Amino acid sequence: MAASLPPSSSHRMEAAADHISFHTGGDGVETLALCLDKDHGSGFRSKGSYIFARYDIDLKLVANDSAGTVTTVYLTPDLVPPEQHDEIDMEFLGNVSGEPYTLHTNIFVNGAGNREQQFRLWFDPAKDFHTYSVEWNPKHIIMFIDGTPIRAYMNEASRGVPFPTLRRLRLDGSLWNADDWATQGGRVKTDWKQAPFHAYYRNFRVTPCAPLPGVASCADVPPESLAWFDKGLDAAALRKARAEHLLYDYCEDRNRFKDSGIPKECAGGN
Repeated sequence: MAASLPPSSSHRMEAAADHISFHTGGDGVETLALCLDKDHGSGFRSKGSYIFARYDIDLKLVANDSAGTVTTVYLTPDLVPPEQHDEIDMEFLGNVSGEPYTLHTNIFVNGAGNREQQFRLWFDPAKDFHTYSVEWNPKHIIMFIDGTPIRAYMNEASRGVPFPTLRRLRLDGSLWNADDWATQGGRVKTDWKQAPFHAYYRNFRVTPCAPLPGVASCADVPPESLAWFDKGLDAAALRKARAEHLLYDYCEDRNRFKDSGIPKECAGGN
């Protein structure tokens, strides 16, 4: 049986029935709680899928000793062959009590990822809800935290850089155990005495791209034809956030690409 979370807009979520619960706070907002124990994790996915949209969701992460746990928000298509898989990831890597969370991001296009960037969160994401967002349109993919841009991946398909444009994506979320790699490269394992672990999601919002009259999809519209594509990027805010909080950027990992050569998108500043 699927359960649904009433968001603040007309869009709704479906969630796995096992290890989930719903809570309504004093503000009347319903919150979805995902649970992780030694036997099971949990997850949900949105009912709607889109080609180009902005996705926003409020999230409160696992509190206290969260080492080994991974809480996620990501965009993914329905079942497609591996070589056609696109994905836009925001994965929150738990840590021992008192240490900051790490946000691990990645972008897959046509089955290929390896575009990792990591950030150290500058606040306690388990103390209160914060808004995490992905804006995806034919010009760029931008990731935000509380409205601050932290990562931008530009569409440079004209230079042979892969960019997702063909498949509808929906938002998924999950809470699962990854202590083989999540915390300090897997050196710190999940302390199951702290279980069950919980992460909380609410206020899912989607702003889909609306095509021009008579056009079936925004994918069929030249990027310059819709003002929706031209909201712009606060480049100064992006530079500041990255200067202060970026931990790892695959484009700067010269040893990693010493044999294959730096990816094309890295030369363009993605």
